[in-house]
Amino acid sequence: MGEHRSEEFDVVVLGGGTGGYSAALRASGLGLRAALVERDLVGGTCLHRGCIPSKALLHAASVREAIEDGARRWGIASQVTRVDAKALGATRDDIVERNYRGLLGHLAQEKVALFAGTGRVTSPRTVEVTPVPGGELTAPVELRARRGLVVATGSRPRQLPGAPADGTLVVTSDEATRSEHLPASVLIVGAGAIGVEFATFYRAFGAEVTLVEVLERVLPTEDPDVSREMQRALRRKGVAVLVKARVEEVEAVGGEVRAVVRGEDGARTIVAERLLSAIGRAPVTEGLGLEEIGVRLERGYVLPASWERLETHVPGVHVVGDVLPPPSLALAHASFAEGLLVAEVLAGRDPSPISYANVPRATYSLPEAASVGLTEPEARERGMDVVTNRLPLGAIAKGLIYGEGGMVKLVAERGGPVVGVHLVGPHVTELIAEGMLITSWEALPLDVADLIHPHPSLSEAVGEAHLTLAGRRLHQLPA
Repeated sequence: MGEHRSEEFDVVVLGGGTGGYSAALRASGLGLRAALVERDLVGGTCLHRGCIPSKALLHAASVREAIEDGARRWGIASQVTRVDAKALGATRDDIVERNYRGLLGHLAQEKVALFAGTGRVTSPRTVEVTPVPGGELTAPVELRARRGLVVATGSRPRQLPGAPADGTLVVTSDEATRSEHLPASVLIVGAGAIGVEFATFYRAFGAEVTLVEVLERVLPTEDPDVSREMQRALRRKGVAVLVKARVEEVEAVGGEVRAVVRGEDGARTIVAERLLSAIGRAPVTEGLGLEEIGVRLERGYVLPASWERLETHVPGVHVVGDVLPPPSLALAHASFAEGLLVAEVLAGRDPSPISYANVPRATYSLPEAASVGLTEPEARERGMDVVTNRLPLGAIAKGLIYGEGGMVKLVAERGGPVVGVHLVGPHVTELIAEGMLITSWEALPLDVADLIHPHPSLSEAVGEAHLTLAGRRLHQLPA
C-alpha cells in the first residue's frame, strides 16, 4: 500500500452519475479545479444500467414491431424467423461502451480529476476516498474542497418484499438491461415508467407479459387520460394488465417463479419464467457520513435547505440527482440541470432555480408517453378554472400513417396559459420539447395556434390541439 496523501480542489463531487459528472464538467468549465469520486463506472445507472441500455433495447423492439407492421398493414412480405439475443446484447453493449469512452475522454479533456474509490464525507470540506479493487488508487486519499462538496450518489432499485432479486428468476432493471436472455414469460411488478417500458419490450419479442400495479392505473403519476390511453395500448398488444393488485407470495419452483397476486376479484397464481421488480428506486446515502456533519436525511433522501441553490443545511454541501426528494424527479435530464446549477452556485454565479413542474417526463415504451406541467387533477387541486382539449393522433394524417393510436391532451386555465401538455403515441418523447417551451413560457392557446406546424407531421397534432382550444378548430371534430 502507498502512503496516505491529501489533495485540494475547488469542488469535490461524490458520485459520477449524470448529476455528479455534469457538476464536475461545468465547474471545470467555469475555471474551478474539480474532483469526481466514483466507486463503480462513471456515467452511473443511466449510462450503464438504465437510460441508455434500456432505450437501445427498446429501439430493437421497435424494429421488431415495424417488421410485423410491414407485413400486417403494408403488404411487405416479411417475418422474423429468429432473434439472436447475444447479437442484440452486443449491439446494446457497444452503444454503452462508446458513450462511456466518450465520457471518459470528455472528463480528461476538461481536466476533471477522477478518483476511482469509495468516498466518505469526513467534514463539510473533506472526503476520504478508499481504493476499490482494480482501481488506480493504492492507498486512501483525502480530498479537500475549498468551495464546496456535491453529493450525487444516486439510487438503486427497491427490492420486492419477500422476493429479493437473485439476478436470474427475480430481477430488477439493473439486471434486465444487461441480460442476454429473452424470457418466454414475464411477471412485472410495478407499472411506472420502467415497468411499462419493459412490458412493451418483452411483449415485442413474443413473451407472455403480466403487468401488476398496486394503484388504480398504469403510469399512476401521469394524467389519468395518459394512463387510460396507455392501458388500452398495452392490452391491444396482449399485455395482461392487473391494477389495484399486489403480489403476496413468490416462490421459485422448477426454474420458474410462482406468484400469488391478489386483486379486487380475489387471488390468482401466475407462473412466469422471470419476475421483474419495478417498484421504484431508493437513494444511496448510507455510510456516507452525511448525518455526522449535520446534513439532514429523511427516508434516505438528502433534504436541501435551499431548493434555489440545492444546498443542504450545512453551508457549502450541495446535493443533486436521485438522492433529492420530490419535487426533484429522479430523471437524468433533471440531474444534468441540477449539476449545472450547483456548479454555477459554487462558482459564485446566480443561476435561475429549476422549475420542476416544467421538467419533461418521458416513458419510452411502445407507444411512448411524455408530459410536462400540471395534470388535470393537479391543476384543479390548485383551484384553477380548467379547460382541456384531447385530440386523438388518428385525427391527423401522420397519426393515421403510423397507425399506433395515441393522443395530445392540453390543460389550460380558462382565458389563461397552457399549464400542462400530455402525449401518448409514436415519438412523443421528441415532441414534448415543444410542450416544455409552451408551459415554461406560459403560452396562451392562441400563441401556439398562431404558429405554423409542418404538414403532415406528428407535431401538427400539438398545433391542432391548440387551434381548437383557441376557438379556431380546423380538422378536429367537436367533442
